[in-house]
Amino acid sequence: MTTEAATRRMPGAPCWVSLLAHSLSATQEFYGALFGWEFRPGPQHFGPYARAFLDGREVAGVGELAPDRHLPVAWTTYLASEDADATADQIRSCGGTVAVGPLDADDDAGRMAIGSDPQGAIFGIWQGRSMMGTAVSGEPGTPVWNELVTQETSVVEPFYERVFGFEAEPVGSADFDYLTLHIKGHPVAGIHGVGNGPLRDRGPYWMTYFAVSDTDAAVRRVTGLGGRVLQPAQDSVHGRLATVADSEGASFTIIQKR
Repeated sequence: MTTEAATRRMPGAPCWVSLLAHSLSATQEFYGALFGWEFRPGPQHFGPYARAFLDGREVAGVGELAPDRHLPVAWTTYLASEDADATADQIRSCGGTVAVGPLDADDDAGRMAIGSDPQGAIFGIWQGRSMMGTAVSGEPGTPVWNELVTQETSVVEPFYERVFGFEAEPVGSADFDYLTLHIKGHPVAGIHGVGNGPLRDRGPYWMTYFAVSDTDAAVRRVTGLGGRVLQPAQDSVHGRLATVADSEGASFTIIQKR
C-alpha cells in the first residue's frame, strides 16, 4: 500500500493533498498538534492558503473557504499530470467535469485544475514546475495512500484508465469490490466499491490515508483535539487503521503500517 514520494510524482499518480476549511488557524492548530506539521504561506488564488511541512519537507496544503462559500470541508487528492490542459480536455471527453482551471499557481510553482469523475468524485490535477508535490510519503504524519470510495468500481474504472493511464487489478474475493490502480507496475491508488448505503449523504469521494506511528494513540489525539471517530481502529492486512474527522468534519484515515 505504500507509495514513496518519487512514485507519487509519476503522471497519473496521487501527488498532493489539500484541505479547504472554514478556519485556517483552527485547522492549522488541529493538524499541527496531530501530525507535528508546521505551516508556511502558499498560493492565494482562492483565499488564505498555507503549505504544511514536516521536518522541513512539504507534505500537504490547507486553505480557507470564503465566508459566503458553504462547501463541504474535505481533503482533495491531486493527480499528477505532465500537461494539465490536455488532462482537463481528456476529463471532459470521458464524461467528467472540470470546475476550476486549469490555471497557474503563484510563483510559477505549477498548473492546476479541479475536476470530478462521471459519478461526481472530486479530485485535483497538478502539473508541477518548481513544486512537484508531496516531498515525503509513508512516514508518520505524511500521506501514504489515496483511495476512491464509490458505488461500483466497474462504473468508474474506464474513466480513470483512459484519462490517467491506470492499470487496474482486482483485490480480494469476488464479494469484495476493490481495485488497485497501477502505473508502470507500481501500486499508486485504489478504488473501493461500497454499494449505495454508505454514500447516500456524501456521494463518491477520494479518501486520504496518513501514516501514524500508533493508530490508537492518534485516535485519542483526534478526539482530544475536537475531532470524531467515524470508523474505530481495526487491524487489516496493511496495518492498524481508523477513519476519523477533524474538528471541522473533514474525514481522513490514519494507518499504522505493518
